Formats: sequence, C-alpha cells, structure tokens
Amino acid sequence: MSKTLVVVVPDVDTLAATVASRLVAKIVDAQAERGSAGVVLTGGRIAKRVLAALPGLPEAAAVNWSQVDLYWGDERFLPAGDPERNETQAREALLDALPLDPARVHAMPAADGPDGEDAEAAAARYAQELHLGGADLPPFDVLMLGVGEDGHVASLFPEHPVLNETASTTAAVHNSPKPPPTRITLTMPAIQSAYEVWLIAAGPDKSDAIGRALNGDKLLPAAQATGTVKTYWLLDKAAAAAVN
Repeated sequence: MSKTLVVVVPDVDTLAATVASRLVAKIVDAQAERGSAGVVLTGGRIAKRVLAALPGLPEAAAVNWSQVDLYWGDERFLPAGDPERNETQAREALLDALPLDPARVHAMPAADGPDGEDAEAAAARYAQELHLGGADLPPFDVLMLGVGEDGHVASLFPEHPVLNETASTTAAVHNSPKPPPTRITLTMPAIQSAYEVWLIAAGPDKSDAIGRALNGDKLLPAAQATGTVKTYWLLDKAAAAAVN
C-alpha cells in the first residue's frame, strides 16, 4: 500500500526549491540503482518554478541527464511550439539547456503532428510509445502533478468521463472544463503505476480541494492519484490551510 506523506513549506519559492531538490535526489538514486530514471512532468506555474530552480542546485551536477527519460502527464492538444503547451513551457524553463538524449524526451503529440487534429489517434500514438518496450508501462520513478482548484490532476477532471477510463493508459479529452477544450492525458491507472506520485500545489485557491482530497473525497481526481510506493503532497502553507 502506498504511504502518504504531507510536506508543508512556508511559501511558493521554498516549495519550488524543495521539490527541485527532492527531484534531483530521486533521479540520482534511481540512476544509482538501475542506471536510468523516469520522470513524468506536469505543467503550470509551479512546474516552471521547479524546473527553473534545478540549475542552481549543486547536487544537480550528480545527474546524468543523458540517462533520464522524461514524459508528460497531460498536454494541451495544440500545435508544436505553442506557448500554452506544457512541453513548450518546460523546454523554455530548462529542458533545452540540458544535455538530454532527444530520444528519451517523450513529448505528447501536437495538433499538427502525424495524426493531425485527431486527438484519439494522437493519444493512442502516445500509448504505443509508452509501451514500446513491452506490455508494461516504463518505470516512472516520480510522477509530478499539479492540483487544480477543482481537485483535477493532469487532464482528469471531476465527473468527466475520461476520469473513469481504465482500458487504456492514455486518453483524449474533449470538452475540458479548462481551456483549451481538447487535451491528451495519462489515465488514472497509468498515474497509479508510478512508484511515487507527487501532488504539488501553492496558494489559497487550492486549499479547499486539497483538504477534501486528503480527507478521502474520492470524487476528486487528486484523491485517487497515488503511487505504488509513496504519495507526497508537497504544499505551501496557503495551500495546506484546510489540511487537518
């Protein structure tokens, strides 16, 4: 059973630095154990802050970036390079400056990719990439998730039908409550396959959903997002205001 741990820090800057430091340590540990590491990135403001904090960490020099596989938990189904895409934001914040192996950067397909605007085909293509080595998903040492004001994670929203998808590891999302309306996301079973799931949130607008999720309100996707080994809630003081 996954162990749930709640970490509360004073403010958003401390939160970004804390998550960045933990991420480096986790990558280094995974590489020491099996030579490589798998990380699932998230989008949003806090994600950009975390990535921006990484280069300033002395311990980041211990990471072999050429042996890191990067994935995304969800993506806005927009053309490649669109500033609203999580991939674009991550590349600008850090990834383009790292000595990554391009073959190990597994971005979700764009709306002007090989499948055009067919989001279902694009989601299926990403599932094929995830399962390239066999039937099982690749090892996700850390899967990071932002938490929305409504308790959504990735592009899995409360009461949206894709939240209940179990037949596939990826899905196309239509009529998203948040723009843009079309997205691609990992499904909840894929999220739950990660060794560690990190739910990261800052600000008072997240506090109600976080309090409900930690109290076991399974109607909220955030409450269902758990790792196989550990689940971390990494919060600033404002986001943790409703945590008992």
